[in-house]
Amino acid sequence: MRLVLAVPGDLSAPTGGYAYDRALLGHLPALGIAATHLALPSGFPDPTPDDLAGTAARLAAVPRDAALLVDGLAYGALPPEIVRAAGRPVSALVHHPLGYETGLSPARAAALVAGERAALGLAARVIATSRFTARMLASEFGVPPERIAVAEPGTPPAPRVVPRPGPHVRLLAVGTVSPRKGYDVLVRALSALTDLDWSLTIAGSLARAPDAVAALRGRITAAGLGERVALAGAVTADALERLYAQADLAVSASLFEGYGMALTEALARGLPLVATTGGAAAETVPAGAGRAVPPGDAAALAAALRDLIADPECRAEAAAASWAAGQRLPDWPATAAAVAAALRTS
Repeated sequence: MRLVLAVPGDLSAPTGGYAYDRALLGHLPALGIAATHLALPSGFPDPTPDDLAGTAARLAAVPRDAALLVDGLAYGALPPEIVRAAGRPVSALVHHPLGYETGLSPARAAALVAGERAALGLAARVIATSRFTARMLASEFGVPPERIAVAEPGTPPAPRVVPRPGPHVRLLAVGTVSPRKGYDVLVRALSALTDLDWSLTIAGSLARAPDAVAALRGRITAAGLGERVALAGAVTADALERLYAQADLAVSASLFEGYGMALTEALARGLPLVATTGGAAAETVPAGAGRAVPPGDAAALAAALRDLIADPECRAEAAAASWAAGQRLPDWPATAAAVAAALRTS
């Protein structure tokens, strides 16, 4: 079987969605699927007319004997006429709905939801990266459940991080600095914990949402946390591995997650977690592995962080539960197998 995976923008970008796409391209060949990458314009999910014209031409040029899978960052923003003009069944890979990105105007969010609903109505197969997203696509986007397959992201095995008693507790948050990730809420929470001994590293791109980055820097300064909070920016895989190894507690203040790959990476290393329950994160983080709090609630986030920062025994118990859960996570070959099975039945 031949497959063309169409992805907008830079495939090497350090985000969970692009990591998922790269893993598929790497693992599908072992399952008898010759997978190749088709680069689409970088303007999605806000494509220009030229972006759409270029996308239409590239999709139409895909060899007739190849299956076509389009990453949701582009698929959800494709007008129905471009999907039809591809001249073949087109499948969609949905990480999370475009209209659920934080910071959009109500009109823009509604337009994205309406556009994605129309595009998904034409998809031969829809592959969702979490059970939560699959349910959302069925209930809110009208995708028939029988056309949806779930292929959760893989999590490579990783060395266990041995719990440390402190007193200094190193917090780690992983993810692009954008409004959806809730870093402003995290800073508000941490500003109530200055009596405790902690530091925070945020590892994630600073290039996607410059206004959010500037606002976050301002909040950190205003809270007097400049000596405690470091914005590391996008880091290499080796550098991220070192940050995980040095961490005592992983934290996510995200307002919405389609899955939460940074959460499972923490579980794979046995790191205790404090995470919000936005979107699929409520299902990704198991009970006992830390603390779960409502998204956007700085007071609840502060209370949960205080519990684990102040109590090394509590952290150690959560770490043990985290490690046990991490050993049950699917790996990338399993993810690729689920995608392959879905494509072969489309």
